[in-house]
Amino acid sequence: MSVQPDVDVTGLLVAWGGGDEAALHALMPVVERELHRIARACLRSEREHRSVSATVLVNEAFLRLVGIERVRWQDRVHFFAMAARLMRRVLVDLARARHSAKRGGDVVHVSLDDAPEPGLARAADVLRLDEALEALAALDERKARVVELRFFGGLTEAQIAEALQVSAKTVLRDWSFAKAWLQQQLAGQSS
Repeated sequence: MSVQPDVDVTGLLVAWGGGDEAALHALMPVVERELHRIARACLRSEREHRSVSATVLVNEAFLRLVGIERVRWQDRVHFFAMAARLMRRVLVDLARARHSAKRGGDVVHVSLDDAPEPGLARAADVLRLDEALEALAALDERKARVVELRFFGGLTEAQIAEALQVSAKTVLRDWSFAKAWLQQQLAGQSS
């Protein structure tokens, strides 16, 4: 993650979690570039209906982050993982709104081929992916988090391992299982 190395991001997060508004204002410029990178990764797979920019996605996710009461931030990886999760929620909410307004004619399409390791499914939409991820989370929460952090957050295996406090090999096994499981789920949904 490309965060300024001389800034104590974890210290700022802890201070912000404790209610220090000044820490929040000091944190934002430090993490802004990385948040935009995550947002671009989330939007990379959005096809022709690009209705939201990376900046709008970052702003909306940040507003949701600020709205969370008294988070006990562990470290910068925890923060970026939470930001990735909130960006996913923003995209799902937008897709649901468009889907209900246009009865499916303007659903945001996502290709999991844009993930760092392609191959889950072709042209799966955000809503179907979200439903499949929710089903996977009911089966195995950690595997769903691995997909979320890798696909939506663009985190590496090492960063995911750090965020989930597991080994990189466990992350790779979870990723392999989750890809196969999601591919089967998404194929079953389209038939």
